[in-house]
Amino acid sequence: MRRPSPLPPQGGRPADTPLRARPVEPRRDEASQPVADEDLQETAPIAPLFLPGAGPGRSKPDSAQDAERTDAERVDSDTAPVGWRDVWRAARSRRKALRAEVRRFTVRQRRRRIIWLSAAASLVLVTIATVGAAYSPLFAVEKISIVGTSQLSAADVEAALDGERGTPLAAIDASSIKAALVAFPLVESYTLEARPPHELVVRIVERTPIGVISGAAGYTLVDAAGVALSTSPTPPAGYPLIDAAGGEDGVAFAAIGKTMRALPADLRAQVTQVEAKTADDVTLTLGGTNTRVVWGSADESALKALVLQKLTATRPPDGVAVYDVSSPEVPVIR
Repeated sequence: MRRPSPLPPQGGRPADTPLRARPVEPRRDEASQPVADEDLQETAPIAPLFLPGAGPGRSKPDSAQDAERTDAERVDSDTAPVGWRDVWRAARSRRKALRAEVRRFTVRQRRRRIIWLSAAASLVLVTIATVGAAYSPLFAVEKISIVGTSQLSAADVEAALDGERGTPLAAIDASSIKAALVAFPLVESYTLEARPPHELVVRIVERTPIGVISGAAGYTLVDAAGVALSTSPTPPAGYPLIDAAGGEDGVAFAAIGKTMRALPADLRAQVTQVEAKTADDVTLTLGGTNTRVVWGSADESALKALVLQKLTATRPPDGVAVYDVSSPEVPVIR
């Protein structure tokens, strides 16, 4: 039987001290009988214990040496100089991280901004498209309609505005239309109405003639404002003769104008003459019977016209010499 070789010195133990086997506890069988000493002596000797890394030239294990080597390398790496490339890479990494955080926290704001910008851009595009279409030949004037004329000829007015054809509805020049309508004295006011895509409507309010004024040039038809509508050598039929002190610019003529405009159409057609020396003594003459109507001032002209209309209905002018409505609450018939 081979004896085990001695272990190298470790932990202060002499090199020549043999490693003794640990006594083995006697094994007991199921009957609890002790093991005989002869069996114990025949047990095989324990093989020598060899520690890794132990030998004549090494006093520490490999793990300890590896740990020391790793610590040394770490110290060397910590004390190594930092180059500009490392600084640049670190700065770039930091900037990327900051940008990522900013994008993450501002994504809702960016979406809201995109929505508002999209809406604004759409509005601008729609506005540009609308304005461009309005000023394009797609909406040019092709038809001119004259509305509200009774004494004027609608064909004559339309011919005067013929130069507006082909002009875009949005580019109609109101001053040019006014200059064309000034040639018609009967036009008191007008309005323009554009009906896309190609129609222009001109609504005219005509002046209401109230009578004629006799002058050196003949008989001039005037309205309540004293505007001359036409002049003829003979008095036109259907209009009374006006005799106002001070002419068309006086207060007497202004009172006559208010009185004539307040009369209903049937009574106005019966008046053959109207005269006033002041603003408070307007007098009307009804044709045929030469019945006089004492009107007084132009105040309460609407009520006076209503009272006169009822009086002529109950007492016709052919049997009456004077209707006095200067005080409409207490009219007088003579």
